Amino acid sequence: MAKDRSSIFSFQYFWYVVIILSICSVILSLSWSQCCSQCHSPYQVIEQKQNQQINLLSYPFAWNHLMLSSEPPSKLLKIALFVKKWPQKSHAGGLERHALTLHVALAKRGHDLHIFTTSTDSFSTNYSINNVHFHFSKPTPAGYLDQASVWEQFQAQNSSSKPFDIVHTESAGLRYTRSRHVTNLAVTWHGIAYETIHSDIIQELLRSPQEPQTKALNERATKVVEEVKFFPNYAHHVATSDHAGDILKRVYMIPEERVHIILNGVDQQVFKPDVSRGNEFKKRHGIPDSKSLVIGVAGRLVKDKGHPLMFEALKNIIAENSSFQESSMVVVAGDGPWGARYRDLGASVLVLGPLEQDELASFYNAIDIFVNPTLRAQGLDHTLLEAMLTGKPVMATRLASIEGSVIVSNEMGYTFSPTVSALKKAIYELWVGEREVLDKKGEVAMQRGLQLFTATKMVAAYERLFLCISSAKHEDPFCEYRP
Repeated sequence: MAKDRSSIFSFQYFWYVVIILSICSVILSLSWSQCCSQCHSPYQVIEQKQNQQINLLSYPFAWNHLMLSSEPPSKLLKIALFVKKWPQKSHAGGLERHALTLHVALAKRGHDLHIFTTSTDSFSTNYSINNVHFHFSKPTPAGYLDQASVWEQFQAQNSSSKPFDIVHTESAGLRYTRSRHVTNLAVTWHGIAYETIHSDIIQELLRSPQEPQTKALNERATKVVEEVKFFPNYAHHVATSDHAGDILKRVYMIPEERVHIILNGVDQQVFKPDVSRGNEFKKRHGIPDSKSLVIGVAGRLVKDKGHPLMFEALKNIIAENSSFQESSMVVVAGDGPWGARYRDLGASVLVLGPLEQDELASFYNAIDIFVNPTLRAQGLDHTLLEAMLTGKPVMATRLASIEGSVIVSNEMGYTFSPTVSALKKAIYELWVGEREVLDKKGEVAMQRGLQLFTATKMVAAYERLFLCISSAKHEDPFCEYRP
C-alpha cells in the first residue's frame, strides 16, 4: 500500500511539473510575442538611432539585421574552437555544418584558427588554408571531447608567444568546469533543455498506446534547473534563434549584455536559384514534368525530425486520393531509418539518400516547396534556410524558433501543428492551390533569406562579436555600432 501511494505521488508530481512548465512556456511565448508585436522592428530601432551610437553587447535583436562591413578586418584574431566532431561530407549534423561554414570563412578572412576536436579513423584535413590548425584528442566512450586532454592542449597553445584572442565553443564542447576560467569566451547554443520540453510534450502526445511512457519530461525539468545553474559559467552566450535568446535572458537569467542573437547562415554562393540545375536534377532522377507539385523533404530521417508524422500523413493521402499520386511527387533527400519506410509508399515518393552540398542545391531547385516536419523545438534548421535562399517557399512545424525567426508570416510559407491531421490538411491546401501563390511565397522567402540567413551575414556578425569581446578592455571601438 505504501509503495502504491508512493507511485501515485510520483506520477502526480510528474504531471504537476509538466503542467507548471507548460504554463510557463505558454506565458513566456505570449509575453515574447506581445513584446515583439508592440516594440519596434530592428530596422525601425536602427533607423531611429541613425545618428546615435549603439552598444553592440546590449543590442537586443539578431545581429544579422545590422549592416556590418564585409571588408577585411583591421585586426586579425587567434581563435580557439571547441567542437565535439568536425564535419565529414554529407553526414554532418547542423552543429557541425555551422562550425564548418563559420570557421572556415573566418580562416579565409585571415584569422588564425585552432580547432580542438575528436579524432576518427576516416578523418580528412584536406584544407589548403595555412592558418587552420587541428588539435586532435581521443573521444570519451560516449563520443565527447575528453576535457582533460583538450584543456591541456589549449593551455599549451594559449601559453605560446601569442595567447588566444577569443575562445569559441559549439554548445558544451568545452564544459562549464573549464569555461569558467576563460573570460574571452563565447558559447553558441544549438539547443537548450527548456526548448526541448516542447519537443518532449509533442513526442508524448504522438506516442502510440503500445509504446511505453518515457521519463523524458520529468528528467528534462531537472536538466533545465541544472542548466540555469551552470550557464553563467560561460562568459558570453550566442543564441541561434530569437526565441532562444529570449529564453536565455528571461528563464536562464543571463544578463542581457552577455546574450547575443546570431541567426544561422548558409552559403549563398551554393544555395541560389538556378532553373537549369533543377531541370537537370529532375531529368537525372526521373521526376516527370507532368507532376504539377513536387514536395521536397531533406535531413536526417529519424523520429525526432518528424518523419513518423510525415510518413503517416503521406500514407493516408496516397491511400485515399489517387489523383494526388498522379499529379504530385515527394522527393526525400537524407539518410536514416525512415528512408526505407518512405520507399514502401510507392512510386509517388522518391528517396535519394544523403546528398553532397552541390547536389542538395540542385535538389532545392527541382522542388516546388520544402517541408520540414521537425519535432525538435531547439536550434534553427539549416534546411529551411537553404530552401529559402534557393527561392522556395517553406512549410514547417509550428515551433517558437521557426515562427519567431524564419516563417514569420504566411507570405513566405506555412506552419502546421505537429499532428497528422494538421499536416495532411496543409499538404492538401498546397495541392489544390495555385502555382502562382507558391512562386510569390518563394520570392518573399528568398528576400528574407538574403536579408538574414546568408553565410556572409552570419560570419560578419560573429567576427564583430569576437573582435568586440577580445577588445572589451581596450580602446578599440569594435563594440560600438553607428548606423
